[in-house]
Amino acid sequence: MVALATTAAPAAQASVRDTSVRDTSVRDISVAHYVALGDSYTAGPGIPDETDANCGRSDRNYPTLTAAAIAVPALGDVSCAGATTAHMTSSQGTAPPQLDALRPTTDLVTLGIGGNDINVSGIIARCVLLGKLNPSGSPCKASYTIAGIDQLDQRLKTTAAKIDTVLQDIRRRSPNARVLVVGYPVIMPDDGSNCYATVPIARGDAPWLRDVEKRLNTMLAGRAAANGAGFVDTYTGSIGHDLCKPIGVRWMEPMEGVDSAGLHPNAAGHQAMATSVVNAINRTLA
Repeated sequence: MVALATTAAPAAQASVRDTSVRDTSVRDISVAHYVALGDSYTAGPGIPDETDANCGRSDRNYPTLTAAAIAVPALGDVSCAGATTAHMTSSQGTAPPQLDALRPTTDLVTLGIGGNDINVSGIIARCVLLGKLNPSGSPCKASYTIAGIDQLDQRLKTTAAKIDTVLQDIRRRSPNARVLVVGYPVIMPDDGSNCYATVPIARGDAPWLRDVEKRLNTMLAGRAAANGAGFVDTYTGSIGHDLCKPIGVRWMEPMEGVDSAGLHPNAAGHQAMATSVVNAINRTLA
């Protein structure tokens, strides 16, 4: 029986041991080849040690921790910061198309993608800029609303179709693989509050931005189900560990990141995500 090891940075270890690592013993599973696909939330930029400068990939990201937990002899972690669904089948700098890592014999695939397709970083950047001008209102939400229609709805619909295509391509290339779509963990406080001194997002935009991420995760879960894949909910377990929390409690770094790139999961966050992935693997065996 193999349990997920704790490898978080010292400042965050207490949080991981107390709240993140639960029963992650793996039930009689044999995985020979695991491929991790995804963007920066999978790659782990800013978490030492870096294994790929082009992609900002860390040796303590959740794919590496997951592979160690289930004793995979061959891990193909091709996740890359900045990746979109387009980079599943096209190169990204020196990185080849991510789906090229798949084999007919690949038996586990995780996919963490979609945030860059709807431009989450650009949305947050706009919210910060407008929040500085109008800290009490909801200027960012208003800027994405035209004639009462939220313009992000179309981005989500467009991205949903792209996720479908990626999942179908994974199935074609690795027909016997267990495929898990990995959602995004908490960024802003789940209660809709903000921490203006840390990230200057307007009071009215904080709950809206929280809901943008929830809508993204809902879409990803729906596409996973529609295409016969599992979905890993990393959001629920990370509530209370958002970017507003202090060092040692937060799993998401603020704009000025200390333990990882800003607005990204830190080592403790990746530990928690790995726990969620391992638990999802367990559930598929139940």
